[in-house]
Amino acid sequence: MTHPFFSGTRHPRVLAHRGLVPDGDTSLWENTAGAFAAAQAAGAEYIETDCQLSSDGDVVLFHDDSIERLTGDPRLVSSMRTRELEGLFADHGGLLTVADALDAFPESRFNIDVKTAAAVDPIGRLLAPHTHRVLVTSFSDRTRLAALDSIRRAGAPTPPATSGGSRTILALRALSAMRLSPARVLRDIDAVQIPERHAGIRILTPHLLRAAHAHGVEVHVWTVNEPDVMRRLIDSGVDGVVTDRADLALKAI
Repeated sequence: MTHPFFSGTRHPRVLAHRGLVPDGDTSLWENTAGAFAAAQAAGAEYIETDCQLSSDGDVVLFHDDSIERLTGDPRLVSSMRTRELEGLFADHGGLLTVADALDAFPESRFNIDVKTAAAVDPIGRLLAPHTHRVLVTSFSDRTRLAALDSIRRAGAPTPPATSGGSRTILALRALSAMRLSPARVLRDIDAVQIPERHAGIRILTPHLLRAAHAHGVEVHVWTVNEPDVMRRLIDSGVDGVVTDRADLALKAI
């Protein structure tokens, strides 16, 4: 049965990777209110984002452990207060917490990557009322499962959609290559989100794609920014692309 996260939207899917930063706009940062608004204005129905925990205990939308890549400051997000982060983001699109994003973009569907185990407990109560439009994932299957349990314990009427972590993907890749059933691995999984290749190894294969689809699991490929590659992947049968250029993807697909 298709999860509501995937119902009533376009297929193939375009997931705006950390929102949309228009080409050449150096003032706008990823994972900000401005980037999400740009993605929505371009027509993106899905926004992929990441969360960390501030020192105040707020679940903020930020990818890296530290703010160094964007600001040159090596401090960890977990060591900074939310108000301080808001000040840094003020001229670059605006900091969002998970709660802010869900409130400010009520029509968007969010693909949320839980980057730290510290965010597991607080994210439960934030996502519990919104599970119809949320997909929860993490590179760590342990963190992903803990987040799902936190959401359940917070009283969610139904579980959110979920995408398998690294261990799930590795198992699916191996089992599909050996023509073995991945049914147990894909139990309660709605999607796998993978690179086409990693460390010189082809992750996306026809066998993996067929195995996932045979068990009702979507396959999304990241991070794809070239229209020709997007079209090739969609022609091969993938269900969606995660892209920095949702504007280009929506025209190409």
